[in-house]
Amino acid sequence: MTEVRRVFKVNGKPFFPIGGQSASSSAYNDSESEPAFKAVKVLHGNTLLTDVYWEQVEPEEGKFDFTSVDNLLAMARRYGIKLILLWFATWKNGNMDYAPEWVKTNPKRFKRALAANRSDLWVLSSYCRANLEADKKAFTAFCKHLKAKDNTEHTVIGIQVENEPAIAGTDRDYCPEAQVVFDSPVPAKVMAAMKAAGKGEVYDIWQRAGGKKSGTWPEIFGWPAGEIVSAWSIATYIDSVAEAGKAVHDIPMYINSAVVGGGWRGPIPDEVSGSGQGVSKVLDIYKWVTPHVDLIATDIKMADARTFDAVCATYSRDDNPLFMPETPPTMFLFRAIADYNLIGYHRMAGLETIVADDGSVRPGAEVGVDIIRCAAAVIPLLLKYQGTGKIYAIIQEEYTAQQLLNLEGYLGRIQFGGGPSVGIGRDWRHNIARDMNWGTIVNKDRGYGLVIQANRDEFYLAGVNYRLFLTPRLSPDKPQPLAFSDNVVHGRQLRVDEGHFDQNGKFVVDRRRNGDNVSGGLWVEADIGVLRVITCD
Repeated sequence: MTEVRRVFKVNGKPFFPIGGQSASSSAYNDSESEPAFKAVKVLHGNTLLTDVYWEQVEPEEGKFDFTSVDNLLAMARRYGIKLILLWFATWKNGNMDYAPEWVKTNPKRFKRALAANRSDLWVLSSYCRANLEADKKAFTAFCKHLKAKDNTEHTVIGIQVENEPAIAGTDRDYCPEAQVVFDSPVPAKVMAAMKAAGKGEVYDIWQRAGGKKSGTWPEIFGWPAGEIVSAWSIATYIDSVAEAGKAVHDIPMYINSAVVGGGWRGPIPDEVSGSGQGVSKVLDIYKWVTPHVDLIATDIKMADARTFDAVCATYSRDDNPLFMPETPPTMFLFRAIADYNLIGYHRMAGLETIVADDGSVRPGAEVGVDIIRCAAAVIPLLLKYQGTGKIYAIIQEEYTAQQLLNLEGYLGRIQFGGGPSVGIGRDWRHNIARDMNWGTIVNKDRGYGLVIQANRDEFYLAGVNYRLFLTPRLSPDKPQPLAFSDNVVHGRQLRVDEGHFDQNGKFVVDRRRNGDNVSGGLWVEADIGVLRVITCD
């Protein structure tokens, strides 16, 4: 059994945040914010990730206006959902777009990072003390205001400090202050952490460079030194901001990093938004120097299974639970939940566009919506059974017709689509255009979802376009059942119920199944909610 560290809590209880992240510039006013709140409700989500802009809350130095924050709190309470607020300040995707004008227009005081040719970049330098102090001051004021306005209702359950922080356009900052650090010995804390770790990408880079006991950044790390020192500087800067905020409002805080692809550096092509971001290569550096940050999150934006699994494996570790604040809808979400103990998920890319004018799901957005609805439907079970090995990801990958499950007391077979059987009924609500042509998979959508085995004879299913067949594991000395069809369910079913979980996590039966509705397998679709199956010998 694996212990799952639940970073996010509500009323002192573990909470699995799921929903979406709003578009980057949609939190300036209520009219632009509201579509994102509506979309989260359509997704059956419980949390919206949305932005707080430094330029908006401190338009003049030392003069704060948190009206936009108050508006977000009011709207979240009206819609009955939680918030994770994203602090767009020193960094947003490797630049300083959301810093105030009084910062942008004063580069002598608020210094910018320099490229190798000493040209300035559109990004604030992490080596400039004035930048850090201005960000800390604004962030501390924001946290103080948040505590005062949300100390009772706790609408905000977490804060993302900066957004995909990096130096876009260079391998490192070449400003004079940065050069001094680059040519100075690597801090003893980093050297000690590498030695204690004895493994990892940063450790391996150190060993390939000769494994020296001391030296400057290039002497210790060789050619990757620029990216590594950038990660150290940015992570140290952000931890200082987080420390100041937590001193006035102790709330979960995290840093996100984009894993998008397009590079040449290894099995996880993770460089895209500039140097120093908390990608896999330098994740250890981030963990070693951010004691005031609860986790380093990953924004996975690739659709292939191998890369998705590799990223999940990298960020899901004993000192860092897996959290996805902005990842497009994908059926691999279920693998992240089952195999890597994902503690929260929020979709990105067009969140506001999924809702039509009449409040329904916009045509073309159904698959992405169904994926999240299916995961959200079983949150009480995720909180209870993640880490126990009782959650199974169901994913129909390319050319896959079925998937086998090794269950306690049973063997399970997942049949995707309609399968080859004759008479594979669902019920009167789901037979039209799908099952009238026996033996034909009319619905070409791939199957996906979760199977959760609460105990030997209690199963919960959620997902789309698959069926579960169960056969008991019988000892050789017991008579084996005679099957006239491979698709006969041998597990004796006491009850098969469609239902949902109430606010207290109790399963509520909405509809009973029996007879023809179960003889062709235990089938699921997104609109049924959760299927509970009770079996017996």
